[in-house]
Amino acid sequence: MILFIASDHGGFMLKNKLNDYLRRKSYDCTDMGCDSTESCDYPDYAEKLCRQILKMPDSKGILLCGTGIGMSIAANRFPGIRAALCHNSLEARLTRQHNDSNILVLGARITGDELALDILDTFLSTSFEGGRHKRRVEMLDNLTV
Repeated sequence: MILFIASDHGGFMLKNKLNDYLRRKSYDCTDMGCDSTESCDYPDYAEKLCRQILKMPDSKGILLCGTGIGMSIAANRFPGIRAALCHNSLEARLTRQHNDSNILVLGARITGDELALDILDTFLSTSFEGGRHKRRVEMLDNLTV
């Protein structure tokens, strides 16, 4: 599985911990920024990661900011992106099973390191169930304004 990870300054420290963890577990993970705790704009990094996910439909992404809310809002502006802000492993499991979410969003200032690793492991190890959920995901991907 190909993974992409990005954050703003608020998620920088946790992003680095998750990225190191993924490399130790032999995941192919590309860090798309940011590169420091210096203030930056989360929409820039959400856009960069989302465009890459859309180019590679079998890939997954991880976005982090202080609360995860801004990254979620930014990512879900892109048709074909299903970004889920998760606070626990149950949400991570269900969003993969039912929504085929392709991006996990975490709030670095409200999610402890160990919990973040548990959520990440669950997100990456859970498959989409398909069935009745497939039709609904297709409906989401076909929504237009």
